[in-house]
Amino acid sequence: MSPEVTEAWQQAAQNFYRLDEFHDAVGERIASLVGAQAAMVSAGAASALTLGTAACITGNCEERIHRLPDTSGMPNQVIIQKSHRFNYDHAVRNCGTTFIEVETVEQLGAAVNPHSAMMLFFNAADPLGQIHAADFSRLGREHGLPTFIDCAGDVPPVENLSRFLKLGFDLVTVSGGKAIQGPQSTGLLMGRRDLIEAARLNTLPNSDTIGRGMKVNKEEMLALLVALESYLERDHERDWQLWEKGIQTIAEKLQAISGVETETYIPEIDNHTPHLRIRWNQEQIRIGPQEAIAELSEGEPSIEVVPEKEDLEVTVWMLREHEVQLVADRIAEVLESNRLT
Repeated sequence: MSPEVTEAWQQAAQNFYRLDEFHDAVGERIASLVGAQAAMVSAGAASALTLGTAACITGNCEERIHRLPDTSGMPNQVIIQKSHRFNYDHAVRNCGTTFIEVETVEQLGAAVNPHSAMMLFFNAADPLGQIHAADFSRLGREHGLPTFIDCAGDVPPVENLSRFLKLGFDLVTVSGGKAIQGPQSTGLLMGRRDLIEAARLNTLPNSDTIGRGMKVNKEEMLALLVALESYLERDHERDWQLWEKGIQTIAEKLQAISGVETETYIPEIDNHTPHLRIRWNQEQIRIGPQEAIAELSEGEPSIEVVPEKEDLEVTVWMLREHEVQLVADRIAEVLESNRLT
């Protein structure tokens, strides 16, 4: 977090607020910044998935809110493309929902029924499905169902903060950490006013709710707001140039080692920033990628890289400039120390 964000945290920590009023004010400001009807700070994007889903099921009905995850007599089916099932959909199932998997427009239409609560779209999986974001949002409107898109890791680009609202999605969630550089424990839930109001009713300070444990404190609210304001004012083109420079710094260091090759690439959607793939000839350097990852993690300082890959992969978008050189030096040290003589 930047100095102005930690300063905002400290300011909130030293003052008292009526939490509902404070959350209202922060949400109103966030909504104005991103072009939403309404917005709220959540306990991470996964929390936003739970609260947004709960909102689509219960609306502002107190009796329904108190009963979740018992959804008997309520709409509790979530329509999702089969290719969009993902590690975080448990946050949606927490609300007592059942997923209805579809693959085509025709199947989606046939799946809509009185038990349907909403339609869920995982943005990182957009290339994998037959129904893409704009059409998915349109189909939701045609069938009278709320559409919810999870694009937690999809900022940058900065335009994504507003893009999916403009496409007509009723609910959008984005992580408050990562590029926005707010508290890592926060997320943004943005969209239709009635659904944001219902999501708020499903969490603190309301006690008997499914989201009561997903507490967001006043420090997180103010810090995320300041982080978002700062992020929107940044020179994003300059940020990109710095990331490219950082990747190049690591690449040049490693390319000087015999038997090592590097390749720059940019993920299409999720974590859309410059990355570096690092490969080496294991007849010259005896260590494998997973062993190198372990050495980096267990060394001093401990360095974590992109996990579970066949190659060694790094990115620099969360690093300070001096840390980029440190990472380059440590990777070079690990590779050189395992060179076959």
